[in-house]
Amino acid sequence: MKSDIRPSWLLGLVAMALAMVVPLAVRIALGPPGKEVVRVDANGESRRFTLAALGRLPGLTRQGEVQNQFGNWRDAGVYRGPFVRELVAGLPYDELLVEAQDGYAATISRERVEDDAYPMILATSCDGVSVPEWEDGPRIVVLPESGRVSNAEYGVVSAGSTWVKNVARIVPRRRGTEILDDEPPAESEP
Repeated sequence: MKSDIRPSWLLGLVAMALAMVVPLAVRIALGPPGKEVVRVDANGESRRFTLAALGRLPGLTRQGEVQNQFGNWRDAGVYRGPFVRELVAGLPYDELLVEAQDGYAATISRERVEDDAYPMILATSCDGVSVPEWEDGPRIVVLPESGRVSNAEYGVVSAGSTWVKNVARIVPRRRGTEILDDEPPAESEP
């Protein structure tokens, strides 16, 4: 019995199947497409942190919630992620400019970033749901042992303003240098 399938057609069919399967296999092997965080250093050089890279950094898993400017408690959950101080380890900085994907930005002092009583993490999961399924992450979260960050304890109008959602960039900055070129010059006394 002779086959009606030509070898060239069979080869073409196999090539088409591989053309569809190989990109899918590569995408799966590299992990989910998704969010990454870019850290920009004083020289303007950037380093991209993928979710996998963030997962390898020392971090914390803890219950947390925060008080907003109206005194309401919000965003309760169990958060997991690396310490923010690990993302900027070895870099000189006085404060961090943390920018969200939607353009929101917060400036966080070095003292806050390195405060052991109020550990700050870049949460990559909340209540067991990880980025990209967890749509608010990566997110800056402050997790004291009590699990609650009140405005009074933290000494701010809104502790929630520090909990930046969908962090896209972290820029370590130094006071009194050209790195803070986006701030207006200080007014002098007459």
